[in-house]
Amino acid sequence: MNNDYAREAVPESERKKWFSISLIWIAVGIDLSAMLFGAELGNGMNFNDALLSVIIGSAILGVLAAFCAYIGAVTGLSTSMISRFTFGKSGAKFVSFFIAISLLGWFGVQAGFFAENAFAAIKGALGFELPIPLLAGIGGILMMTTAIIGYRAIEKLSSWSVPLLLILVILAVILAIKKFGLSELHAPVDNVFSFGMAISLVISIFVTGAVISPDVSRWAKTRKDAVLASFFGFFFGNSFMIVVAMILSRIMDESSLTTIMITVGLGIPGILVLILAQWTTNTSNAYSSGLSLSVIFTRTNKAVLTLIAGILGTLLAVLGIYDYFINFLSIMTLFIAPIGGVYTAYYYIGGAKLFDTLNDKAFKFLPLTAWALGTLISWFTTERPIGLELFTFTTIPSLDSFVIAFICQAIFLLIIKQRGQKGAI
Repeated sequence: MNNDYAREAVPESERKKWFSISLIWIAVGIDLSAMLFGAELGNGMNFNDALLSVIIGSAILGVLAAFCAYIGAVTGLSTSMISRFTFGKSGAKFVSFFIAISLLGWFGVQAGFFAENAFAAIKGALGFELPIPLLAGIGGILMMTTAIIGYRAIEKLSSWSVPLLLILVILAVILAIKKFGLSELHAPVDNVFSFGMAISLVISIFVTGAVISPDVSRWAKTRKDAVLASFFGFFFGNSFMIVVAMILSRIMDESSLTTIMITVGLGIPGILVLILAQWTTNTSNAYSSGLSLSVIFTRTNKAVLTLIAGILGTLLAVLGIYDYFINFLSIMTLFIAPIGGVYTAYYYIGGAKLFDTLNDKAFKFLPLTAWALGTLISWFTTERPIGLELFTFTTIPSLDSFVIAFICQAIFLLIIKQRGQKGAI
């Protein structure tokens, strides 16, 4: 029987080495949403500044992911189960709801990108057009299949898709440079993004993945495996496609990856491999959404919940959520990033012993308060129109929320320890 350990720790005998785990994160990072963002970033600020923002943002993201993933490896628990220790039995359901909604939205965005590329592939190969909502529905159904099977299917899919994706994208860059040269790479553009906002968006593109990294790192054989896999997987997976998109969109003056692939001569094979990229990414979204829902609906089988998550995400794709990509990204980051700040403080400051015994406290109000404060500060520091832009802290709103939530929770724990009120933790 296929046991995915949705509500329990992954046993030591099932754990994996770091390389196979890092391939999962690289596969998740190589997707069309990163390409879309890279094209917008490349056309919205000086190339050198954009490149530096990607490197800094991805490095920060890698550190955050490793910070969170370590806890998954130690406990063997999913993010939502870790949240149950941190926020309480009912509090975890509240937090898991936000994680699930975020991942459902991401599923819809990715299924939408899948549909657009499938539309171009079918039109180019067969000469007729299918409705994009229909293709989004077909894509969503396809992508949820491996998620329902669980981690093992995701691992196998990633192990053979990553080499194909890397070869394709590198080949596309080589062909584009050969055909168009590099003269336009450093051409002046209107600055749409500030440096801090660019770094924040680089982090935001994958910050949900960093916060939910225990969903995958719980399968790591050792803590070192979890840290290495997460840092390199997130740093390389997040930065690679963004940088490639920046280069291609600048030298070709084109943001559509489908058009780029056809222009450089890769055509249908290239588009089909890009569709595969969406599959690997969306499988992870549906999988982690199912894990989150399994904490909310404790009596329902995880496979059933993953199926429901996939159906809801597919419906969002059919309704066109991918048209609101950047706004959705910014809003979800407000709520998701501080969750990681709270549970990491709970572990690193409170100690691993807090995860030894699961008490039945419904709500742990101090962790929930730390989460709310992290979200609030991020809203204050995020640029308009999503945020209020009242002041700056680190200049990176998504990092602001993580750090503030961590600091608040750390202070709460230290005060409780000093007063000897263990029951309040």
